[in-house]
Amino acid sequence: MSIRVLHVGLGPIGAAVARQVAARPGLRIVGAVDIDPAKVGRDAGEVLDLGRRLRVTDSGDLDAEIRRSAPDVAVVCTSSTLGGVVPQFEAILRRRVPIVTTTEEAAYPASYNTRLSRRIDAAARKAGVAVLGTGVNPGFTMDALPIALTAVCERVERIEVRRVQDARIRRLPFQLKIGAGLTRDEFRRKVADRTVRHVGFSESIQMIADAMGWSLGRIVEQVKPKVAQRAVTGGLVPVASGRVSGLIQRAVGYVDGAERVTLTLEAYLGAPESYDSVLIEGSPRIYSKIEGGVHGDIATASMTVNSIPAVVEADAGFRTMRDMRLPSFFSGT
Repeated sequence: MSIRVLHVGLGPIGAAVARQVAARPGLRIVGAVDIDPAKVGRDAGEVLDLGRRLRVTDSGDLDAEIRRSAPDVAVVCTSSTLGGVVPQFEAILRRRVPIVTTTEEAAYPASYNTRLSRRIDAAARKAGVAVLGTGVNPGFTMDALPIALTAVCERVERIEVRRVQDARIRRLPFQLKIGAGLTRDEFRRKVADRTVRHVGFSESIQMIADAMGWSLGRIVEQVKPKVAQRAVTGGLVPVASGRVSGLIQRAVGYVDGAERVTLTLEAYLGAPESYDSVLIEGSPRIYSKIEGGVHGDIATASMTVNSIPAVVEADAGFRTMRDMRLPSFFSGT
């Protein structure tokens, strides 16, 4: 029997998730919700450019669509912040429907989101279903993957994760989120108002620290511009020489004043090499590098889709990648 899936949010990532669901045996799209007037009232297959109709109309009314579609699970791809999705979560949980979300702040309850995390956990437990935040980062490359690699260690002293991406292959919203095309002053202003940055570093650091049994004293985060020395072509945003081509973002988790977890993201148009690396200082010392890197958009959608069966079966509550079963590709058969 197919798992009935309701999609909430059909932006670039939400649409990528829905396309995978539409292509997988064992999963079936039964509902779609997006408030974009250009999508409301249209067949979801048309919105997703599938070349076929799904006989599912995109609705702007979440509660009505849940009642109509009777889904087994809801996939929420609408916001990066936990505060932005709580009303949607609660509407879904009132109908006792489990949730998988790409909301970065839902990946792991950070200290500044404790109140909202407890609120979601209570609602999920009352409904008897699970809520999981996942994706590629946070959700895998900068937290679940390094945590898994420590399983072969007898001692872990420090963990460093580096993610370098040539952002020309990424979607337009991502290129804008890293500040591509801005002047240095514009970049600084957008970093200050938190519209340019990667969301999820604190969540990933806290997840790793908790897995290692480390009590963090503080997390320090820094975002700097990567300035183009020459014009960069090939991206969706033109970058002239002297303009910002992306960002270098670094976050460090300290235990008793010492660096224990370091995460670095270099995402900019024209990066000469893309890769993901994990360094574990301990016994044994481990260094793992994924040449070419993990494609962020494909991987985010894939982690979400591959997590659907596990979330449907998971214990009730606000779950994380730390307490879910080992993730793997779900063929749908």
